[in-house]
Amino acid sequence: MIEIELDGKKVHATEGSMIMHAAEQAGTYIPHFCYHKKLSIAASCRMCLVDVEKMPKPMPACATPVAQGMIVRTKSDKAIKAQKSVMEFLLINHPLDCPICDQGGECQLQDLAVGYGGTKSRYEEEKRVVAHKDVGPLISMEEMSRCIHCTRCVRFGQEIAGVMELGMSHRGEHAEIETFLGQSIDSELSGNMIDICPVGALTSKPFRYSARTWELSRRKSISPHDSTGANLIVQVKNNKVMRVVPLENEDVNECWIADRDRFSYEALNSDERLTTPMLKQGGVWKEVDWQTALEYVANGLKQIKADHGAASLGALLSPHSTVEELHLATNLMRGLGSDNVDHRLRHAEFPAFAGVRWLGTSIASLSNLDRALIIGSNIRKDHPLFAQRIRQAIRKGAVVHTLGDSIDAINNIAPQEISTPATAIIDAYNAWQSKLAEIASAIASALNKEAPFVTTSISNEAKTIASSLLSGERKAILLGNLAAHHSNASSLLSLANWIGLHTGASVGYLTEAANTVGAQWVGAQPMKDGLNASQMLQSSNPSLKAVLMLNNEPEFDSAVGKRAKDALTHAQMVVSLNPFKANMDVCDVMLPIAPFTETSGSFVNAEGRLQSFHAVVKPLGETRPAWKVLRVLANMLNVHGFDFESSQDVLKQLQAQHADIQTAVNCSLSNLADAKAQTSNSNMAPVTASIYQLDGIVRRAKALQATADAKMHTLANQEVRA
Repeated sequence: MIEIELDGKKVHATEGSMIMHAAEQAGTYIPHFCYHKKLSIAASCRMCLVDVEKMPKPMPACATPVAQGMIVRTKSDKAIKAQKSVMEFLLINHPLDCPICDQGGECQLQDLAVGYGGTKSRYEEEKRVVAHKDVGPLISMEEMSRCIHCTRCVRFGQEIAGVMELGMSHRGEHAEIETFLGQSIDSELSGNMIDICPVGALTSKPFRYSARTWELSRRKSISPHDSTGANLIVQVKNNKVMRVVPLENEDVNECWIADRDRFSYEALNSDERLTTPMLKQGGVWKEVDWQTALEYVANGLKQIKADHGAASLGALLSPHSTVEELHLATNLMRGLGSDNVDHRLRHAEFPAFAGVRWLGTSIASLSNLDRALIIGSNIRKDHPLFAQRIRQAIRKGAVVHTLGDSIDAINNIAPQEISTPATAIIDAYNAWQSKLAEIASAIASALNKEAPFVTTSISNEAKTIASSLLSGERKAILLGNLAAHHSNASSLLSLANWIGLHTGASVGYLTEAANTVGAQWVGAQPMKDGLNASQMLQSSNPSLKAVLMLNNEPEFDSAVGKRAKDALTHAQMVVSLNPFKANMDVCDVMLPIAPFTETSGSFVNAEGRLQSFHAVVKPLGETRPAWKVLRVLANMLNVHGFDFESSQDVLKQLQAQHADIQTAVNCSLSNLADAKAQTSNSNMAPVTASIYQLDGIVRRAKALQATADAKMHTLANQEVRA
């Protein structure tokens, strides 16, 4: 550690750190624009000039290393004069359009101009004008005349997003930030550029001109999409969600969120929202009150149970539902005597419950890995925030290997300027088991141990990966969505566990949905002889007479796809609990339940972290929280144990004998493989959702569906149909 004097105080700083870092540690604010704690140092704006004793001129705090005995003054006349001079230059060409700027009220330039700007400008020439640019449906670059060339957006793309989509062309007054060759900004993390822009040059296109920042209420929430569990701030006006931005949490999402976390809110206010209960009578949908709808469902379930037995009832649950909703839906079915409950709609193999599958390590540890083997994951699209953490590890020297069926699974994990000596094995999904066995055999050979599987030959790629995993200290084997949905998922996990045991690597699943871990924890899958999701969605299974669907659309959310309709049409009664007008062609009752913004609840992310949240707006129309709907339905069916007054009461029941709810979750985490697993179809390719088809909310967000990723999914579907 080095000791310096900062504004008369003694401050200890790490050797090699900058004055800016020491100031942050001491709680001293130094004005800046180009500096960002998560980005490399550019020192381009010069706003952070400070007075360093024995230096002939002011020095940039972000790019001046600390030295023993250094004396720094951030508020001396020399420093203030330098900072004001820089501000004058920055404002020379900046347009005077604060009244119409979306950044007004939360603009870094606006805030600092109050303290460091002059009362008038000495610049009399015409201000420069930068042409508008169209870079896609998410980011607006129509006011690039405001840009101060801090290059935060450029560095973000290169260092965090992993693809340099923006760059600076020309020099001096003619310099511009732009995409080249008319391309759009297509990164799955692109919306973070809006947050880090210190002026109003980059703004949100869906939010543009819809509200002023001081009109918005800010409320905390948790992302309902992938398994990161990103912390959010949902901004509300007149009981309507207007914008979503990140809430900083270093252990989970740092200060970033994925675009589907940021822009999916559009669906919450869409015309597809279901706002009142509906019954299908004579093929025609009619709006009814809650009492009528719930009585219809309760009487129907009672009659079907009496006629065909409890085994004729089943529930298909979404892993994007909250812990409380899944627990109550599961208990409702079991209270009626049925074990036909499952959340694993996209799976091809259904092992007996042997513990809750999870990441196997902390999310934060992904940033500091030395070695990693990723199996069956296009991690960039499946888990954007995990991918950026692994990208940071690669920047520090980590080597990441992959086993998958497409080069897309490994493309652009690392920034373009970094050449990583990683090895990829690209092969058909049905060859993954043998390829993983080759890696295990290579490790066994190096350690003089018996291999778990006998292999006739070992490829050079397998030997390279084995050698890599045997080196390094911090290692992880990560199974992605394709591996979890694989018809030989248990075998892949068993081999991964063997490799992890003999190399010292953690083993875990990236897990697909916001609450995949929570769904397992509450037992939302058959525990005895119940039907799994695949069996319930087989049209050849006539035993299922009543189906309860919670927050899902089997056509899009299951492995069987459109064939799910055939199975559901055989049932006597299909009930859909959904925030949207979904499943209309196969169900008989639609009950409007609240999305995550209109209900309280909890999600358990990939690392097993339980995070609770409250409703940020009132339910739309006659919408009700799903946990309340299930509670009332259970009471009408005379199922005991549903006397809850709040979602917190449901968690207390789940806490059981443990000291706290998080301990209760931690005690169930396990990635042990189960040898006795049911495989629905050994020849079926593993099914995963594309980045903007993951759940019903994302599928209905207009801006996200206009992105390049969404259009590629649509084009692929058209080619399949053709």
